[in-house]
Amino acid sequence: MPAKPPGRRRALTWVTALAVPGLGIIAATSWLLASAEARTPSVARIALARAMVPAPSPVPALWSPERGGSGLMLSARARRSCPPAALACADLRDHLTWLQSRGKITYGPVRMEPGGPSDPTPRGVFHVAWKAGRHYVSTSFGIPIPYAVFFAPGGIAFHAGSLTTSSHGCVHLSLPSARYYHDHLPEGAEVAVF
Repeated sequence: MPAKPPGRRRALTWVTALAVPGLGIIAATSWLLASAEARTPSVARIALARAMVPAPSPVPALWSPERGGSGLMLSARARRSCPPAALACADLRDHLTWLQSRGKITYGPVRMEPGGPSDPTPRGVFHVAWKAGRHYVSTSFGIPIPYAVFFAPGGIAFHAGSLTTSSHGCVHLSLPSARYYHDHLPEGAEVAVF
């Protein structure tokens, strides 16, 4: 019996094999070419994020001044340094961070590890740009950075990491704290690092 010439099935296989990666490249290129303005929170998105912040939850925070028990206390300097409009605060000197709503602590303070002398965590007021999930891997360093909440230029984020080893500029949190920050900081939320 003579061999069958390549038919529709073989042609369809080749078209599929070439088209699927092509669509991925097109999608990635479209995202990269999107204007920085489209990826930067607008004034309206920031206002919306602030309006969406719930009042302190009846679910108790990991630790707060009202609950006590952890031994972590904020200095008066730290309280003054974080503006009431900020939803997240990071004290680089004392290695503490917390979440707040209208100046009232809703979570924390908790321990954190900032960047070291060669890769310092930037100071200033920033806004959450985007968030990644549990299995996100850093595109710069190829390491897992679970529950990353990106807030400063250069890929600076809150994420789960070592509390004894300095980061490359990010703010390391324990895994439970990183997940809490990820779940409770909306895009556009103000972050104060001092």
